[in-house]
Amino acid sequence: MLIEVLKSKIHRAKITQTELDYVGSITIDENLMDAANMIEGEKVLIVNNNNGERLETYAIAGERGSGMICLNGAAARKAAKGDIIIIISFAMLEFEEAKKFTPYLVFPDKNNKAILD
Repeated sequence: MLIEVLKSKIHRAKITQTELDYVGSITIDENLMDAANMIEGEKVLIVNNNNGERLETYAIAGERGSGMICLNGAAARKAAKGDIIIIISFAMLEFEEAKKFTPYLVFPDKNNKAILD
């Protein structure tokens, strides 16, 4: 049996820009993606803490070290620059494997830099 579990979470990142005329997706600083073990093209759930909006899209790697978090295309209407969001991805694992799995959790600072232990 497979079970869907939390794989990765970037908790409380700040939207740095929105691009309505882009094809779609969310652009994420590649350092944050690496810290969260996310890859380009991965499906993500975006939760906006400011307005309660939730949406699914896919990740695009942004400039490494830039702190960029940019909602693109129609998703740009779901947030404003400065909004605080949570970026979540999930994985399908065998039930016993899921019991032992530890998700990748990233807590960015106010400049969207990963805070590392």
